[in-house]
Amino acid sequence: MPTSPPPPHGDLLAHLTRTSALGPGEAARVVAEVLAYFSETATEYVQRRHAELQARGLTNEQIFTRIAQELPTRRVAAPELSLRQLRRIVYS
Repeated sequence: MPTSPPPPHGDLLAHLTRTSALGPGEAARVVAEVLAYFSETATEYVQRRHAELQARGLTNEQIFTRIAQELPTRRVAAPELSLRQLRRIVYS
């Protein structure tokens, strides 16, 4: 009888269930959500953040300045983008 492969990030899942109140299913969902969050491309991040900040009532000038400050702090450093490049990502 073939054995099934271990779950991805099994050591992390075991650690989370051992050190928190999360059950195995909850830990797996948290890990999947975190991985999805950090797998965004720079373009996806800019588009998502623009929509979020626009919904809060910020102006485009405020939004693009804030996004330009946030991008270098992302898990995988995004290339430095000018305000014009940020606008092109949102409006193209």
